[in-house]
Amino acid sequence: MSFGQGGYGGPGGQGQGSGFGPPGSGGPAPDWGALADSAAAERRRKRRLLMIVGGALATVVIAGAVAAAGVTTSGGDDDPASSASEDRISGAASGSGKDDPTFSSVAPPPDPKEFIASADKDTAPLTVDSFFPDAKITVSGHTYERRATHHTRECASAASTKLAKVLGANGCDRLFRATFTRDGSAVTVGVAVFADEGPAGRAAEQATGNLESLPGDGVPEFCRATACRLTSNTLGRYAYFTIAGYADGKSVTADDTPTSEAVRDTGAYVYRRIMDRGREQALKSTEQ
Repeated sequence: MSFGQGGYGGPGGQGQGSGFGPPGSGGPAPDWGALADSAAAERRRKRRLLMIVGGALATVVIAGAVAAAGVTTSGGDDDPASSASEDRISGAASGSGKDDPTFSSVAPPPDPKEFIASADKDTAPLTVDSFFPDAKITVSGHTYERRATHHTRECASAASTKLAKVLGANGCDRLFRATFTRDGSAVTVGVAVFADEGPAGRAAEQATGNLESLPGDGVPEFCRATACRLTSNTLGRYAYFTIAGYADGKSVTADDTPTSEAVRDTGAYVYRRIMDRGREQALKSTEQ
């Protein structure tokens, strides 16, 4: 049943409902009590319908809340992504424990520089061959021939007066030298041995004068009365020096390429030989 505004037509007005005319139209008088009962019944039906629909909606909302709670609490973490990543790392999803990561307890190898820092650890034999074992060396594509080797415990005897004083003041124990040649250039490289890295570093820093060049096997004395190229450096308990020039006595100029390459290449070679000495001793220490 439907009603117009007010449920009926007012006196003297046009009714908006259907099935009933206004009073005074000549039809039978309406049963007002029945109409009232019917309207009350309709209101009760609508209220029941609303209660049923509302109850169903409430059920849906509660179920949704439970589902949401299941998502946010499933892993004990508010971030499902982080929970999943933890499972992948730990292997918890399999439950077997076979996929758990393992970590090696093996200690890293010792630092080779520890074994060349002082005589206490640097106990390998000190010989000419331990520093200059190769008859030919190739560094940066440049090949040199070894022409002479020498070693002495009198460091001052293999250096100029100024450098001899520096070596003596810092306690040089022995000095190893080798001469290499390449395309007319000649270079002598010397390795001075000290008790530890302290005096070796000071000797390289204080170096003045020059290492005496070493002649031999077709190489005459060189760098005795002409300009030559000099370097000094240090690694561990060793200071090493180079002096490079020409076998024919030609003077070295500031932009001279062969002698620049000679001091750089032989210096790099000696550096590697000293580092190899440290590596070999470090490796042996792990085998004991």
